[in-house]
Amino acid sequence: MSLPPGFLDELRSRLSLGQVVGRKVMWDSRKSNQGKGDLWASCPFHQEKSASFHVDDRKGFYYCFGCHAKGDAISFVQDTENVGFMEAIKILADEAGLPIPQQDPLAQQKADKRTQLIDIMEQAVQYHRLQLQTGQAAAARDYLAGRGLSPDAQTRWEIGFAPAHGGVMAHLTGKGVDPKLVIEAGLAAESDRGGAPYDRFRGRIMFPIRDARGRAIGFGGRAMDPNHPAKYYNSPETALFDKGRSLFNHGPAREAAGKGKPLIVAEGYMDVIALSEAGFTATVAPLGTAITEDQLRLLWRIAAEPIIALDGDKAGLRAAMRVIDIALPLLQAGQSLRFALMPDGLDPDDLIKQQGASAMQKLIDAAIPMVQLLWQRETEGRNFDSPERRAALDKALREKVLLIQDPSIRSHYGQAIKDLRWALFSARKSAPRHGAQRAWMANKDPWRREISPVATSKNSILGAGGASEDHLREAVILATLICNPSVSPDFESALERVECRDQTHQAMQACILRHLGADDLKSAIIAEIGAAPLENLLGQSHVAISPAVRKAGNMETARLCLAEEFAKLAARQGHAREIEDAVEDLSGTADEGVTWRLAQASAALDKAGRGDNEDKAEYETGENGALMNKDERSAFDSLLNQIAFEKGSARSK
Repeated sequence: MSLPPGFLDELRSRLSLGQVVGRKVMWDSRKSNQGKGDLWASCPFHQEKSASFHVDDRKGFYYCFGCHAKGDAISFVQDTENVGFMEAIKILADEAGLPIPQQDPLAQQKADKRTQLIDIMEQAVQYHRLQLQTGQAAAARDYLAGRGLSPDAQTRWEIGFAPAHGGVMAHLTGKGVDPKLVIEAGLAAESDRGGAPYDRFRGRIMFPIRDARGRAIGFGGRAMDPNHPAKYYNSPETALFDKGRSLFNHGPAREAAGKGKPLIVAEGYMDVIALSEAGFTATVAPLGTAITEDQLRLLWRIAAEPIIALDGDKAGLRAAMRVIDIALPLLQAGQSLRFALMPDGLDPDDLIKQQGASAMQKLIDAAIPMVQLLWQRETEGRNFDSPERRAALDKALREKVLLIQDPSIRSHYGQAIKDLRWALFSARKSAPRHGAQRAWMANKDPWRREISPVATSKNSILGAGGASEDHLREAVILATLICNPSVSPDFESALERVECRDQTHQAMQACILRHLGADDLKSAIIAEIGAAPLENLLGQSHVAISPAVRKAGNMETARLCLAEEFAKLAARQGHAREIEDAVEDLSGTADEGVTWRLAQASAALDKAGRGDNEDKAEYETGENGALMNKDERSAFDSLLNQIAFEKGSARSK
């Protein structure tokens, strides 16, 4: 709404900033000179002992010499009451007795109608509160007491009761209220059969719903009849009430959040009341619907990171997942959600009653970010043991991340999911697959404890020299990526497939994947695992003489070196896996098919491990002068083709 010129000046001239601020602070009598409008107090915006907050009442400005907060009466109300600009204007205009100009006569009529309806709703609140003390409401009082609500708490929350017969319609019309206005307020409805209007709320405990300014705009009613199909029932859409744009306990929660309390979003009225009574005063609830876009925007106006605390049952989890889909396109920097999931079968009210407020505080403190719940939704209870299933996971997550409009947040979400994906699949790679490996995990000494001749055969075939050679190649690959970080994104898939046996190599591999494409991988590695491992890696002689390390920064040399090293490592490890599979198939008497496979794989592994001067006829020269056998050359060409394809796909997007 636009305000006419001069209105704000008139508003400021009618107000005393000292009076507005004086409601929130205690003036320091030693430093202040009230006669001159020179006022000092401890700052309401930060914790301090000295009086560094200064108000110049004559000029209408304040300034804090500690935190540098400054402004006028409007900004002070905005910041201390946690309200928007127009709401601050309305608060101050009411205080100054200055009516806010209406835009046109029709707007004035609507405002007058709203004022009438609000007055009717306030009368209804008082009527229902009185009804709670009557004999008809005995069962309702017993229910509230059983839920742990004392009479004082019932008064604080203005809880009432709607009798089954002769309710609010008869009461209000008996006081001269136009029946049409009672219907427009949502308290009564026209009969479909042409009879007299009837009360919408009958035989229900009544919870008043107030807007951010504390005005009664609707009701929520809980049925006392356990067999009633609608356990909870809200006011219909009216000129006052839009349930998709309203929050239960909006005003008090906004004020509490402005004082530093975490904003919690619960599921229903009783959860809000239980949490607030337990000290979590910045708690709200949507009104009978899943959280809407408009409600999310309201929440973000109150706090940057609301905590969604939904029930721990399947319905609560489904509601949390729906919130994610609504929130993703709306995310902005510094504006997100966290989730505190209740134990299965408990809501916040149950948890506080059974385990106390401290248990709820622990859940709030441990609330997880939205990206983690998104990952949980797509992965929990599912098996990703095939490329197709992993591809389906990637597609589902990619579609969700692409919903995010903010490019910076979209990038960070992609990186976070990449980290979670790496953690999931690297854990699967390192998980024990065979009996001897399970023994190693449990006893740290598999081969000594393993007495099977099959395992002995496998170990003699694989040999120790091959593992040593793999270790050397891994070192060259990691050093090349670290010294030439800009090429690392091209080899992400190849690096993910490497199964490093050395723990230091594993840590470096994980760090490179986490910081893929970063300008300074060395600093990232030092920060995560220390400087010594990196110095040891780069100081190894076979690493130091590698062209891609010696000539760091030559991207073409780095790419060719990496492609060849990955190809040789892939060829060798592929043959090694064939041997492992063949050995696992050996039980009792070996059949001819398995022994043939074992012999072929063993011969291929032997070729993969030969020196560059052996059997040169079976080798050809690689791009940077190294000899490569046919399997290695095939892996090399395949890797280069894959990189070229991925780059082309990226450009087309």
